[in-house]
Amino acid sequence: MDLLGSALAVSAILFSMGVAGVLLRRNAIIMFMCIELMLNAVNLSFVALAQQLGPEGHVFVLFVMAVAAAEAAVGLAIIIAIYRHKETVNLDKVNLLSG
Repeated sequence: MDLLGSALAVSAILFSMGVAGVLLRRNAIIMFMCIELMLNAVNLSFVALAQQLGPEGHVFVLFVMAVAAAEAAVGLAIIIAIYRHKETVNLDKVNLLSG
């Protein structure tokens, strides 16, 4: 297998692990980390494809990194606010519609 194929295989494995973590876990912090793992898997595939197709992949990586940084800041702020209000990060016990 060439370098592109192995990088895309690793990217697919990382993305699958992220999806499994989001679907199976109920802890907000774990789900948040799995979403970040999925974004990093996409970045890996963009960089691998940029080696073959040109520098456009690197531009997409910069955009994904900017979105991930903004998502990390806003997501952690929301998780902290929910924890302060409900005193748990277990999403099964969090109901924002009730007081």
